Parts: sequence; C-alpha cells; structure tokens
Amino acid sequence: MGTPDFSVGTLEAMIRAGHRVEAVFTQPDKPKGRGKSLQMTPVKEAALAHGIPVYQPRKIREEENVKILKEIDPDVIVVVAFGQIIPQSVLDIPRYGCINVHASLLPKYRGAAPIQWSVINGEKETGVTTMLMDEGLDTGDMLLRETVKIGENETAGELFDRLAPIGAQLLLKTLEGLEQGSIAPQKQNDQESTYASMLDKNLSAVNWNKSSREVHNLIRGLTPWPTAYTVLEGKKLKLFGSSVSAAKGGAGEIVSLNPFLVGCGDGVCVRIDQVQLEGKKRMGAADFFRGHPVPLKTSLN
Repeated sequence: MGTPDFSVGTLEAMIRAGHRVEAVFTQPDKPKGRGKSLQMTPVKEAALAHGIPVYQPRKIREEENVKILKEIDPDVIVVVAFGQIIPQSVLDIPRYGCINVHASLLPKYRGAAPIQWSVINGEKETGVTTMLMDEGLDTGDMLLRETVKIGENETAGELFDRLAPIGAQLLLKTLEGLEQGSIAPQKQNDQESTYASMLDKNLSAVNWNKSSREVHNLIRGLTPWPTAYTVLEGKKLKLFGSSVSAAKGGAGEIVSLNPFLVGCGDGVCVRIDQVQLEGKKRMGAADFFRGHPVPLKTSLN
C-alpha cells in the first residue's frame, strides 16, 4: 500500500528480492494540469508495469476492501506513504502484521511530512524506521531504524530522494528478520514523540525578522513544494537554493544582487541561488536581477 514516488523504490525492491506481491493498493487517480486529465499515482504506474493487480479504494476501511484483502490472504502488508489510516479490521489480516516504512527516527516526527519538518526545524540527522502498525498515527512498535545525516544546505526534496532507497533496503531487512524471528519489536516512548503535520501554502511566506538559519531552513524545507516566497514590488518571488552567508544586513533588506543576498533578523544574510517571479520561469537569481534590477537596500516583505 503506497502512493507517491517515495513508495515506488520499496515496491521495486520487494519485486527484485523475489517477494511475491499479490496486489497493490494506492490512492485514486487525481485530475492534474489544465486539461484536468486523470493522472495515475507513481505506485500504480510501477505496479502495472509489473503486471500486479491494482486497487484504488477511496476508503480502505470499507467492507468491500476488507473482503478483497481477506481473499488475497497476505502474509504481510507493507505500507509506505499510502495516505489513508489503516483500520484494525485490516491490521488483523496478515500473519506478520502491517509493516510501515516511515521517514523519521520514531517517535520523533510522526505524521504526514516528517522529511520536510526535520529540515525546517534544522535537525542534523533523521532516518527511516520500520514499525508494526497499530491504530494510532505512527505509534506502533519499532522494528529497525537507520540514521542519516542531513546536509547543511540539503533540501527536503534531496533528502526525500536519498531516504527512499534506504527505506526500501531497510524494509527488505525487516521482512527477512520477521521471517527468521530475529527482530524484537520495541515500544515507542510516547513522551519523546513529535508531530509532523501536513504542509500547506500558509507556511510559505518568509518572515525576514527570523534568524538567517531559520529562513534558510524554511526555504530548503519547502523545496520542492509548496516553496518559500517573499514579496518583491507587490509580486510573489519564489526562492530556491539557499545558504547562510557571512554578509551582514537588516531584516528583509537586499544587500547584493549578484550574489543575491538578503538580511535577516539576526543581522546575517541568506544567499539565494534561484528565484521565480509569479508568471515567469525559474532562473538564476543573478540572471533575474540583471534583467530586473532593483536598488540595493530595497526591502522584501
């Protein structure tokens, strides 16, 4: 059971390792683009390419879906970013349980957007945890964990791409360990838990009164979606690729156009590599300001 790109690597790894995948459950196709044509989920595309039956329930908890799962009679259900809560009626079906691949070091960052929030909050490390699912939100017993360092300028998108294959391999080790009886499930310490809520566009506006480190973390944590932005001359300017600079400047003040440097609340500048003005294409910041010069000391808001 999975939906986005992050889930595909795990499905492919299971197939390569010789596990028999009887079925794939994924979210319903969604309309996309101007034509609103229905677009398959990445997991559906991968499953169909391997000739695996695909089911797309609006709600997995509905009786007809539970019945289908009972007929399949799986040894294990693997869940990777499926996007629906799995009810007890489904959790009880597989002999080895429902195994979730979660992109954080549980119990920290339970919830929908663990990768992005670990970057936004300036964490130095994160990882992947496999766990036995229960009815709670990422509260089940932990099976295996793998820790990775987060790069100083690494974006959420880059970290996402790096964690996906790690999660796939950890899942294979988990399945092997469960089969052999060599893994002892560990309870999570609920007192150490944190919650990673779903992202929305209300997070995207940069507050230049915050420190340079906080601004930098927001920009990279919201890349590639929903993307941090500021307002330049009344228009939204999206920001991509940032780092903390040694330059000094007041909060929201443009200190340099090449490189593009903006001051933050701690008096330190953030360097921004690429921008996109609303209605225009994304480009290097220096190239943008070459064709769209603004006076130094201009304030962004």
